[in-house]
Amino acid sequence: MDANDYTQIKASIKRSFNIDLEHYKDEQMKRRLDSWLVRTHIETWKDYFHLLATDGKELERFRNYLTINVTEFFRDPSRWDLVRQEILPYLIKSSKENHQIGGLKLWSAGCSIGTEAYTMAIMMDESAPTQKYSILATDLDRGALAKARARGPYNEEDIRGLSQPQRRKYLTAAAPHHAVESLQKHINFQEQNLIADRFDTGFDLIVCRNVVIYFTAETKDKLYAKFSAALRPGGVLFVGGTEIISGASKFGLQNFGISFYKKA
Repeated sequence: MDANDYTQIKASIKRSFNIDLEHYKDEQMKRRLDSWLVRTHIETWKDYFHLLATDGKELERFRNYLTINVTEFFRDPSRWDLVRQEILPYLIKSSKENHQIGGLKLWSAGCSIGTEAYTMAIMMDESAPTQKYSILATDLDRGALAKARARGPYNEEDIRGLSQPQRRKYLTAAAPHHAVESLQKHINFQEQNLIADRFDTGFDLIVCRNVVIYFTAETKDKLYAKFSAALRPGGVLFVGGTEIISGASKFGLQNFGISFYKKA
C-alpha cells in the first residue's frame, strides 16, 4: 500500500464510517488493512470499496474489523488482584467520606465483547456485594456490543481467567458459555467513539486497557485529558500493563501504582 492508496482509503473510511484513521499509527493500520484485503480475495481497494457500496453485510463486517478486539475475563489477573485489594477499598472509603449518592460509578471504555464489564461486575459481587454501583460499557464495534448485550457466547479462550467456582456461579453451564443474567443488571452498554464523542463525568473508576496503544501520541494526549476530566477528584484510571502515561501531571493525574493513575 503506497501513501496515495492509504490517503484514499482513509478518506473512504471516514466517509463511510466516520472513523478517522489519522488518529491511528500509520504502519500498524496499514498492516491491518492489507491483511483484511488478502482475506477478502479481492485484488484492489478500489474494487473492494465498490463492493462495500452495494453489500451492507460486508460493510458492517469491515466496520467491525477496524475496531481491534482482544479481550478476556480478568485479563492480567495480577492487576485485577490489585483492584480488589487496594483500588476498590480505596474507592469505597472515598465515596463514603464524600457522601456519594448512587454508589460507585464505573466505566469500561473500549469494552469490546463485554468480558471486561462482566469482570467488573463479578469483582463487585465477590468483593463488595452490598456496595451500590453502576457500570457504563462503551465501544465503537457494533458487532462486539451485540455480543456483549447478549452475554456471549464466550469460548474457552475468553473465560480462561475465571476459576472453576467462578465459572459455575457466573456462566451458563453449556459451552460456549454465556454470562449469567444477574451480572447484566448493573451494566449499560452503549456505542461510543472515544475520540469524537463527549464523555460523561463523575466516574470513580475508568478501565481503558490496551486501547490507547493503537493511537498516535497526539491522540493519546487528547484521550488522557478527556479521561481525567471524566473522573471525579480522587478517581482512578486503570490502563494496560505496558501502558505508561508520559507527563501524567499535565493531565491532572498522578501515578497510583503500576497501571493505575489517580486524579489529583
